[in-house]
Amino acid sequence: MKRNRWKATGFVNEIQLDAADRPLRIALLQSWIDAGMDLGNHTYSHLSLNRTPVDVYMADVLRDETATAPMLATIGRHERWFRYPFLETGLTEATRSRFEAWLGTHGYRVAPVTMENSDWQFSGPYDEAMARGDARQARHIQQQYLGFTGQIVAWYVKAGHGLFKRDPAFVLLLHASRLNAASIDGVASILRKAKLRPVSLAKAMRDPAYRTVDGYTGPDGIEWLERWSLTLHRDLPFESIPKVPADIARSDVRLEVGTHNSNPYSSPPGKSSHPHASPILGDSDSH
Repeated sequence: MKRNRWKATGFVNEIQLDAADRPLRIALLQSWIDAGMDLGNHTYSHLSLNRTPVDVYMADVLRDETATAPMLATIGRHERWFRYPFLETGLTEATRSRFEAWLGTHGYRVAPVTMENSDWQFSGPYDEAMARGDARQARHIQQQYLGFTGQIVAWYVKAGHGLFKRDPAFVLLLHASRLNAASIDGVASILRKAKLRPVSLAKAMRDPAYRTVDGYTGPDGIEWLERWSLTLHRDLPFESIPKVPADIARSDVRLEVGTHNSNPYSSPPGKSSHPHASPILGDSDSH
């Protein structure tokens, strides 16, 4: 990331620190800070506000500060960004308003997502191929991933321009994964070709687009371009949105079902969990 001059914010689920190698996992977060990146709150256990009482959800957010907040404090910083797991913001306006008012009193702002590349659907099959030593299949999945990323980035650029009649800043969601570690230069190249320049999350959020009202209430974890399209009554070009390759989608569903059956912290089948440090990377504006 430093090589590509990315200023990433890593959103942490501290439940992932609770293992025998906890000191090593904490050291990994420290290395993120030492590299000039930021850390944010993603709840301790990757809960959905749609399925969790607000008081329980708030307590889980506070619990996620146990290790991360002291690390940031040593360099005079504090956690200021919160990202909703699954992008699920509550089933009612009352729930969301109460929680976000509480967030504000604790010094947080919500970090929206305005571009994503379904990386989590590719990462499971990639990990599976690597685990069985199938380097050829792993390379094939990586090629599929980068090909899809190029297509979806172009779609978001077009959709954003259509929504705002100009090129807005984007906040790109990527998960911390072996696939992205192996593909970061390729993703950075795709962003450069799309004329997207990496900036910090704070700078991206200064774009006037992020002052657009998000009035969506409902069960879907939709990203913010779609939320804003509802506010502005302007359709996004979903008829042309690229589709994840069918073989990847099938493998992802198979692996998600297996994870759901064995992991009490996993998401329902068909939803992404991947609750490791979840970076919003390549926060980019168009130039």
